[in-house]
Amino acid sequence: MTMLWLSIGTLLLLALWFLSLPLRRARAIHDWQQRFEADDHAEAQNLAVYERRLSALERARDRGEIDVARFEESRHELDRNLLEDTEARRRMPLRRPVSGRLMIPLVITAVIGASIIGYRWQGADGDLALYAAQQNALNTPGASMKTLVGRLEEEAGTQPDNPKVWSLLFPLYQKIGQPGQAIGALERLIELEGRRVDLLAQLAQIKFFVAGRSLTTEVQALIDEILDKDPREPTVLGMLGVEAFDDGRYKQAINYWGRALAGFGDNDSAQAIRNGIAVARQRLEETANGAERVTD
Repeated sequence: MTMLWLSIGTLLLLALWFLSLPLRRARAIHDWQQRFEADDHAEAQNLAVYERRLSALERARDRGEIDVARFEESRHELDRNLLEDTEARRRMPLRRPVSGRLMIPLVITAVIGASIIGYRWQGADGDLALYAAQQNALNTPGASMKTLVGRLEEEAGTQPDNPKVWSLLFPLYQKIGQPGQAIGALERLIELEGRRVDLLAQLAQIKFFVAGRSLTTEVQALIDEILDKDPREPTVLGMLGVEAFDDGRYKQAINYWGRALAGFGDNDSAQAIRNGIAVARQRLEETANGAERVTD
């Protein structure tokens, strides 16, 4: 966190150095411009050219090479060209080098303010505070899982609209045996992130186990919503397999788990499903053998 702010401060100082450059160089540029204008003899050269051409016209008139009307026309054209060239080269008076000096501090202040406001608005200030809280809890001697939960709960009170806080809290609540708190955190996460299938599936799973592995009306409503959006959602299919297995519907459990197996990328979860399928097949075989013995 400290390193980040140091980096931001360094970049800001660099930007301020560039912004203040015009103010620091104003005197030197002003003096250079003054010297340039003082050494500029373009107007004198234009006047000399004008006088030479006028003299040539007068000599041509005196020799009778052009009449008076042609002379006057040519002289008026020379006068007009000189006037236009003079107007084009007319310079505005140089301003004092300290002119506009108040604008630079205003721009610098605006840049600093915009940077801070922009970072607060679009940056990840809350996520950084959350990370710092995690590191502080994990690095505290003798810290436990409950210590981390306590620090995250403080962050949840400070930034309740940050979904990352709740996404960290709800699995931790499960680990420390507080399913009710886990449900509350997950429901808050769903409010912030929307009714995503993966979040709804985890909510249904927690409520399923809290209800003693039974499909309550609330759990069934969640399952229906999830399967309507994604019929192959593995968490829900796995949960339905558990319910069918507990009810002795081993064939149906195998079917659910087989469909769920295709969606599990986690090797541990996939292996647990395979083990469940193996047990269900064994139970199914035992049930079939028992039925045959009864028939015999």
